[in-house]
Order: sequence, then structure tokens, then C-alpha cells
Amino acid sequence: MSTSGSPSAVGTILIDGFDRVAGELHRALDGIEPGHLVARLDPEANTIAWLTWHLTRVQDDHVADVSGADQQWLAGGWAERFGLPFDVSEHGYGHTSAQVGHVRGISVTDLLGYHDAVHAATVTYLQRLVEPDLDRAVDHSWDPPVTLGVRLVSVLAEDLQHVGQIAYIAGVMERVESRT
Repeated sequence: MSTSGSPSAVGTILIDGFDRVAGELHRALDGIEPGHLVARLDPEANTIAWLTWHLTRVQDDHVADVSGADQQWLAGGWAERFGLPFDVSEHGYGHTSAQVGHVRGISVTDLLGYHDAVHAATVTYLQRLVEPDLDRAVDHSWDPPVTLGVRLVSVLAEDLQHVGQIAYIAGVMERVESRT
């Protein structure tokens, strides 16, 4: 990994992508009503609170794993602050509708605070990347093994998908509320 002061072109592109996730998440949650965080568009739908927690937990888990750093969830005290009834290793993959419903009572400030801490750790890591790093195998449980580049793009793609879902739900909730 590069230790120079400025990120490589690869790092710069990935930082831009993760910056977009953070920016869109802040825009989607700006001024949101607290009740909208846990509202569901149907009884089985994911909530904004769960989607925000999940996309951040996946990014935290995956980036910490490939970088060898501690997860912000634990190191930053976010697991205790959120007080969720899950094992601290949980990040939401495969959660049931009932489990989605347990992500409640968390403020926008804390959701964004956790995301901001994970984003900062992600950027710090990405600033050190050089192109050859992307070919390093990071998960040998797949055939072929998952490379660092594939893992980072997968996290970025999932984050962007979930931020879009959050913005959609927030927009629907705002429209519904304005009609009543």
C-alpha cells in the first residue's frame, strides 16, 4: 500500500464513490421526521433506520476486515449507544422483518454519526490504496476468491442501492404526510 500524502487514482475514484454515499445519506435524512425512520411502506418492508444501520454496518465490517482495522461499531462505542438486541457481529444480512423492527429508538444524529465515523475510516484506508492492491484476494470462501477491488465495489454498490431506497421511502413518507 502507498503511504504517500495523496491518494492514487484508484483511491480517488473509490473515495468519490463513498463520498457520494455519505452525501446522499445526509441529504435523504436531512429534516426527516423521527417517526419516518421506523415507518414501513408495507408490513414486511425495511425501515429507513434499519437500512441506514445496515448499509453502515456492512461498510464498517467489510472495510475493517480488508484494512485490518477495528470496526467503528465496537471501537467507537456505537454498539452500546444503539443498544440493539443483536450479536455485535451482526450487520443485517438475512435479517427477518421482526429483526428489522428492532432497529428503532435511534436518532438521526446517531445514525449519521456512526455513518460519518465509518466513512472517515473508509477514506483513511482508501487514501493508502494503490492499483496493485485491488488484485489481492481478501475472501477465499468463494470460487474464484474475492479480490479487494471486487469487495470494495460490492460495498459501494450495496450502499448506493440502500441510499436510493432510503431516499425513496423518505419521499413517499413526506408525500403521504403532506396529504393528511
